[in-house]
Amino acid sequence: MTETAPVVKVKMTHREILTALTGILMGMFVSILANTVVSSSLPVIVSDLHGSQTSYTWVVTATLLATTISTPIWGKLADLGNRKLLLQISLAIFVLASAAAGFSQDTAFLISMRVIQGLAGGGVGALAQIVMADFLSPRERGKYMGLFGAVMAIGTVGGPLIGGFVTDTINWRWNFFIALPFAIAAVILIQRTLHLPAVAKRKVKIDYWGIVLLSGGVSLLLIWMSLGGSEFEWASTTSFLMVLGAIVLIASFIIVEIKSSEPLLNMSLFKNRTFTFAVIASLAVGVSMFGTSVFLSQYMIMARGASATMAGLMTFPLMGGLLVISTIGGAIISRTGKWKALVVTGSVLIVIGLFLLGTIHYDTNYAVVASFMFILGAGMGLVMQNMVLVVQNSVDIKELGVASSSVNFFRTLGGTAGTAGLGAILAATIPDMIADRQADLMQAIGSLGEKGKAVAEVLSSGNLPTVSTLPEPVRVIFESIYGDAVPSLFTFAAPLSLLVVVAVCLIPNQSLTTQNASERLQEVEAEAAVLGASSTGTSNNAEREAETMEAVAAHSATSQSAQKSADS
Repeated sequence: MTETAPVVKVKMTHREILTALTGILMGMFVSILANTVVSSSLPVIVSDLHGSQTSYTWVVTATLLATTISTPIWGKLADLGNRKLLLQISLAIFVLASAAAGFSQDTAFLISMRVIQGLAGGGVGALAQIVMADFLSPRERGKYMGLFGAVMAIGTVGGPLIGGFVTDTINWRWNFFIALPFAIAAVILIQRTLHLPAVAKRKVKIDYWGIVLLSGGVSLLLIWMSLGGSEFEWASTTSFLMVLGAIVLIASFIIVEIKSSEPLLNMSLFKNRTFTFAVIASLAVGVSMFGTSVFLSQYMIMARGASATMAGLMTFPLMGGLLVISTIGGAIISRTGKWKALVVTGSVLIVIGLFLLGTIHYDTNYAVVASFMFILGAGMGLVMQNMVLVVQNSVDIKELGVASSSVNFFRTLGGTAGTAGLGAILAATIPDMIADRQADLMQAIGSLGEKGKAVAEVLSSGNLPTVSTLPEPVRVIFESIYGDAVPSLFTFAAPLSLLVVVAVCLIPNQSLTTQNASERLQEVEAEAAVLGASSTGTSNNAEREAETMEAVAAHSATSQSAQKSADS
């Protein structure tokens, strides 16, 4: 009988876990900081580069689109190669592209650099969560959510504040250089502190057709959503061809993935009920998470006349709700092992928060707006990361990378589609609202005398005006226009967020495992070894049994022959 060596479970100490998390946390901080540092100053940046409302939307959408496309690719590479090296590479590319964006002379170059930044950002976001699963079990992870909450707090709250201060006092270009020293520190820390178990080497096969078809299909769909209604009519030949092309490319992608031996996105994952409903919830969460954060900053600057620095401060309640409640929720999950009630509560808070934000105006008391933002942030904090947690808990360990990155992929896809779609609605709505107030505008401009001509030229250029610099009669009109236009986007997004509630309620209430990914993989390999040994033993027994039967048959035949000879 063949003996199989027992599975050795090496539990890391609290100190070892903290050491391993150091580099990952720094990498996440860099990723968050590089994105949030420009959020509060984006209206100023686009205005300075003579961009339009569509340009404003695409500076954000381009990054999200590239992140969406690259996330499943990084996830697949994580299942095939060196996760630590991939994390370092994605981090380096991310920050270099961010630094290059600081030299932009027009919105086209800025958008191009944001695309590269997004391609690498998909790796930073997905790989950080995949790597954590290698040494932290789903149940354990709640204990360390406080650390992630602190890092996210510094990045999400400090980023807009730093960016606004730099924009107001120095120049917005320096926002893109801030993350560079932190990135260098992150790469070094990851190299020195992160020690992952060796992954068995195997032949790598990249699904190139899958990458091309997914990129083409998603890009075409989101470009249609972004430009529809402004660059071409929704009911037009151009619109029809773009939608048809997107459908054909995405359908082709699904067919290729079903037939591929190493698919970019394993379609069999959708047989897993937890994965399927987590994907649906993540799509809807993406709309509320990215759409609100992008347009809330624009609301603060364009509708309330805030500076870039003040816009960062004024959107703090959204991130504050996310960070505080996600930390508390993580601790509860770690202590009790129960997650579903918290996630369902979070999904309901998202719906309530969006509906409430849809009721605000340019002159709504800020304390009321802040409370609405906190409710929405609290809901996102309870839902967002826990979708990855429950999926990692339920899928086959060998599909961990693809499954984790797929949840991120669909969340970012929802955010990209939401930002593009809501941005297109805003781009089409603002000109109509300005036209409706044309008489008031003409009267306000006329009251300015000679200064009115310069204001009229700025407004007729089609570029985003810097509202805070406009003369008061004109400024009040524009604040009221944006104060009604931006909240209408939240009213539009609120019914979509009901999908989150339905999807979360349908996810099976599966208990969280106390094993990390490495331990689960060891167990799977040990079981495979036992089955292999058992199969070999059964095969040997069968061979011996067959040989015995053959010998008995031969002996019987010989005996019968001898008996016949004797009888004759």
